[in-house]
Amino acid sequence: MLEAQNIVARYGSRTAVDSVSLTLSAGQITALIGPNGAGKSTLLRTLNGGMTLVAGVILLNGKPLEAFARREIAKHIAVVAQESDVRFPVTVLEFVLGGRYAWAGGTTWGWESVQDVESVSAVLRETSLLEMRGRLMNELSGGERQRSVLARALATEATHLLLDEPTANLDLSHQATILSLVRSRCNRRGVSALVITHDINLAAEFADNVLLLKDGRSLAYGPPQEVFRAELIEQAFAIKVLVDQHPMSTVPRITPVHEDRRSFR
Repeated sequence: MLEAQNIVARYGSRTAVDSVSLTLSAGQITALIGPNGAGKSTLLRTLNGGMTLVAGVILLNGKPLEAFARREIAKHIAVVAQESDVRFPVTVLEFVLGGRYAWAGGTTWGWESVQDVESVSAVLRETSLLEMRGRLMNELSGGERQRSVLARALATEATHLLLDEPTANLDLSHQATILSLVRSRCNRRGVSALVITHDINLAAEFADNVLLLKDGRSLAYGPPQEVFRAELIEQAFAIKVLVDQHPMSTVPRITPVHEDRRSFR
């Protein structure tokens, strides 16, 4: 379990995360939503030990996160960053193998064991990347690249996945593919995932819990049916919305309401 208890994080004098608590439990996806500048990416960085807390505590399996060495944290927590720019030629296989670094004793490529290769091959198969394992990362489409970045995180065998907008700039099909892979890993292996997304309806479909942030503070935290209420969304995003029920999945469905449609013509 990965748990944040009343954590506070600051950039200089500016408070970016203010007394936020959440729990990432086995088998569950938590969606992290809120307007730009709400503190979403900062919160994700604190959960990986990437920022020093001003107050509060982060617990990994009941122990303070700072009690773990960085390599030990990497065995438990994997991050999919919003941007993953590969600055030198590397194949998909080599890139995904990098996710096994925390389990290796070496310091450079060439250290991989038979177990590492077998684990990565299984992940490439899981993410439908096995046939393109020899292709260079900079030759991939956006969807293929995002799957490769996710595959690298899955190769760590971490029990907690922190994903910063993993579906950004992807079409509807690739968005569903990425989140279906995350959902499958959570269901089959008891992994937990925290997913930052700006797509509220996508979050309603895939998430077990939702944390709604504004100005670094938690406006609501709980199941989508509790968080996705019109008054809360309007408070967070300053826009009028209609919240009804999706006719097939029955999850909340959010639609912006433009009272003067003529201004959009």
